[in-house]
Amino acid sequence: MENHNHTDHQEINNNKSIRTTLSISGLHCASCVYNIETALNKKAGVKKASVNLAAESANVEFDPNVIKLDEIKHAVHELGYEASEDMGADHTHDHGAHSITSLKRRLIVAIISGFPLVYMVMGKMLGLKMPMFLETNNILIQLILATIVIVASFDLWISGVKSLLRLRPDMDALIFIGTATAYFYSLALALNFWINNITPGNLYFESAVFILIFITLGKYLEAITKGRTSEAIKKLIGLQPKTATKIVNGEEIQIPIDKVKIGDFILVKPGEKIPVDGVITEGYSSVDEKMITGESIPVEKKVGDQVIGATVNQTGRLIFKTTKVGSDTMLAQIIKIVQVAMGNKAPIQKLVDKISFYFVPIVIGIALLASLTWLLLGHPFGFALTVFVAVVIVACPCALGLATPTAIMMGTGLAAQKGILIKTADALQLAQKITTIVFDKTGTLTLGKPEVTDVVILDKNKNEKDILKLAASIEKSSEHPLAQAIVNKAKQEKVELIKIIHFEAIPGKGAKGKLVDQSEVLIGNRKLLADEAIKLNASDKVEKLEMEGKTVMYVAQNKTLISLIAVADILKENAKSVIDQLEKRDIKTVMITGDNRIVATAIAKQIGIKEVMAEVLPQDKSAKVKTLQEAGEVVAMVGDGINDAPALAQADLGIALGSGTDVAMETGQIVLIKDNLSDVLISIELSRYTLRKIKQNLFWAFFYNTAAIPIAAGILFPFTGWLLSPSIAAAAMAFSSVSVVLNSLLMKNYK
Repeated sequence: MENHNHTDHQEINNNKSIRTTLSISGLHCASCVYNIETALNKKAGVKKASVNLAAESANVEFDPNVIKLDEIKHAVHELGYEASEDMGADHTHDHGAHSITSLKRRLIVAIISGFPLVYMVMGKMLGLKMPMFLETNNILIQLILATIVIVASFDLWISGVKSLLRLRPDMDALIFIGTATAYFYSLALALNFWINNITPGNLYFESAVFILIFITLGKYLEAITKGRTSEAIKKLIGLQPKTATKIVNGEEIQIPIDKVKIGDFILVKPGEKIPVDGVITEGYSSVDEKMITGESIPVEKKVGDQVIGATVNQTGRLIFKTTKVGSDTMLAQIIKIVQVAMGNKAPIQKLVDKISFYFVPIVIGIALLASLTWLLLGHPFGFALTVFVAVVIVACPCALGLATPTAIMMGTGLAAQKGILIKTADALQLAQKITTIVFDKTGTLTLGKPEVTDVVILDKNKNEKDILKLAASIEKSSEHPLAQAIVNKAKQEKVELIKIIHFEAIPGKGAKGKLVDQSEVLIGNRKLLADEAIKLNASDKVEKLEMEGKTVMYVAQNKTLISLIAVADILKENAKSVIDQLEKRDIKTVMITGDNRIVATAIAKQIGIKEVMAEVLPQDKSAKVKTLQEAGEVVAMVGDGINDAPALAQADLGIALGSGTDVAMETGQIVLIKDNLSDVLISIELSRYTLRKIKQNLFWAFFYNTAAIPIAAGILFPFTGWLLSPSIAAAAMAFSSVSVVLNSLLMKNYK
């Protein structure tokens, strides 16, 4: 089992470095994140370490020849946290469920023990009648109840002490300092009463208890809401069927999904999920692929077509040969990409983590300074202690640590549900800054397969079907894409083909053949006409078709030109509307293609692209992108992810269109599985929406801390006589974290 996980969750790069995802337990705030990242990135052999607070995970890239995975885990352990190899969303879900159960148990203990204590303290202040037992043993009962709550939350104290001893104070250090100060000061007063019979002033047991109740409540609500941010991953994991029906010697055998091997023949009946990726060998059906591609209309599938694991077979019985299993299936690749993206850190978050790291020591300094100032101004020690504890507790930087990763997780999850894979948080943050989008033509703006658009008849004795019958009868023996376009057109028109007795392909020119009636038919370009000395008498019609960006083929019978057939790569249905929408958003569009300038210009004109880069070789496309960047543009390149790889890599943001091929997955920072141009717009809109949420979260987190610290320090006391109690400070701190996560969860309503 251990080796299986190792294979699934460690990705080996060409440069011999390994990328792995670790689950980290014990994370509390942004300074925890910064502590681990700083320590790991200093280790020899670690190329990059990125920790995500919301996902409670770390993405680590390292050189196994320099440092071993166990050494990385040990380094995390030395910092007071635990690291384990991430076992996917099931493990994350179990870990999250265990965390929620544990926090719920602690919260119940804290509430049961804490509220009698609150009643005793508040009841006295409000003049409520106390039972004699509580009245006579008031201090002892307060101590016992407070101690029970502290023991229930003791792991917070242990974590806080460890971070102080390492001189890397974090949120737990602030909680420890605040609650321990209140508890031990009250304990000292209680002992002084019992030993020396000196009546204590204010006891602060209830402050320590109330702080721990609200901290635990905040953590409990946080754990629940954080769990919801990774629902996209859980849904993806849940798509995979648990069993498959394997065909062995004609028999149907049910086997577990992890026993399926490449080359197996799998049967899928109507209504069943397709277990893994493969190619259909028998049957015809329509398949619902919306769970993978987001495409709502079922796709018709026949022999030779590919099927994707986790999609649903609808109408017919299919048998397919498996091509990808386990971690190589498209679903597994999507899950891996989404997991990595969710664990990724946006540039804005790196700054927040750094601020949080220095923030905690500064807060401790402010708390000491404020309490000393009040002491020097003649206020009692109890007053100064209240100020100290309130400042330390109210300033915990949880909200800062959660502001960005929760929004990133929701943004990437939303995108995945729409068939858009955003591979890095950088890409999500960058998409909204794009000023120019460069589109490849073939397969991106166009369908990538030629279709017959015009049949021009030059022989009055023939109609369109006659021409198609002659042309397709010859072309059915050719493998050329233009020939296939003519054959497909004849099939659509239900034209019956004629038997030919001789066929000859003429490379670079066309083809010719002899029919059973001994007539000779040829179809090809001008060079073929010239070679055969056939007179061209329709140059005006040819010129008009070519100006429309179409490729013209000539059809001749017995040395006489009888027809022109125009073929074009058809524009995608929504290409024009997407370009219009981008122009409205002040994003410049450019088309880049290896096609000739006449064809390229004609197509660009149809869809409203003003700038065309034509006759560009694949290796030169990246140089053209670089030229735009040097002119100050922030460039996104949209291509099919194969011949556009250099340009996709050169662009500030590479967007790969394609049906999730390996090359597309590897090339673009954003992969549009549906092959739908509209998803370019959705990617940009989602990026803007996510960044808006991040900014809202950060504003409230910073605003809260900036406003709360001076109030906790007692700035309002001289004017109002009001002082922020540590209990209210704890409630406010817990609320700030939960509100940030809830604001991110509202992203689920994005349409």
